[in-house]
Amino acid sequence: MKRALCALAVLGFGLGMGLPASAQPMTKVVFALNWFAVGDHAAYWVALEKGYYREKGLDVELQNSKGSGDSIAKVDTGRAAIGLADAAVVIPAISRGARVRVVGVVFDKTPLNIWVWKDSPIRSPKDLEGKTLAAPPGDAQRQLFPAFAKVNGIDPNKVKWVSIEPAAKIVSLAEKRVDAVADYTTGLPFYEKAMGKGNAVMMPWASYGFDMYSMSIIASEKTMREAPKLLRDFLEASYKGWRDAMEQPKAALEIFKKRVPEIDLSIIEPNMRMGLDLMRTERYAKNGIGWIEQAKMCQSVELINSAMDIPRKVRCEEVFTTDFLPRIDLPKSMRP
Repeated sequence: MKRALCALAVLGFGLGMGLPASAQPMTKVVFALNWFAVGDHAAYWVALEKGYYREKGLDVELQNSKGSGDSIAKVDTGRAAIGLADAAVVIPAISRGARVRVVGVVFDKTPLNIWVWKDSPIRSPKDLEGKTLAAPPGDAQRQLFPAFAKVNGIDPNKVKWVSIEPAAKIVSLAEKRVDAVADYTTGLPFYEKAMGKGNAVMMPWASYGFDMYSMSIIASEKTMREAPKLLRDFLEASYKGWRDAMEQPKAALEIFKKRVPEIDLSIIEPNMRMGLDLMRTERYAKNGIGWIEQAKMCQSVELINSAMDIPRKVRCEEVFTTDFLPRIDLPKSMRP
């Protein structure tokens, strides 16, 4: 018994203390988000508020991170049991020795993107040469830029990266401290508020040969091996939160505001709805929310293998598993 409890602690779990003797002990689970709280995360607060985690005996802590590289590191080192990360960052991380896997997808379509001003001379990826591009070091787009550059014939040595904090992305572009910022397409409401409607222009990577799996739920191999039931329960509760956010987005936003009072709903609402649109797919309608299609994942792996300078080629089966996925149906209102 002591050995099992120690294993949970190493995985970023801990048993709740001070509970009544008649109560079922709660297992503490650290869930590393990929960012600070935005609409992409509303569903997890819905799951908290509605007791979906609690019903499974899980005391979940949602912890902010500074990009996918940061959340992957937390999961890989046991500081978090489960995390959110861009699948396209998970693949090269595995090549470098990270012992994590994608256990469920969130965004079935990719939101990878670069933001520029409407009056900027940057009109295509090649135009980024000679320009400044900002993102935190652990940001998904920054880590993947060498692959995006190779696909689009960009000399990455001619692009100057500026390291900033996650919250500084919008202001850095709005105040023209940099020429461009790497950030998800779902950030449109934030950029328009700072820059004015119509002034923030997207360069979505999917339009330039880089359409691959993106935001995903990850777990360490140790978590999968030593706490499989906990992982299944966490995924079931989380995808129930996504289902409810899809069915009743206004109610989800009320919960989000209650749980995270500092958010600005005028921005978060369109931000969340853009994320939901990335989940309105035939794959999810057929297989349930979070489903991982082997063919698409293997194409994503091959894109990274061929376009990035990584220590070793990664095998598709190293990257993901569907063994822990529940079947949570896409609401009828969300079906394409």
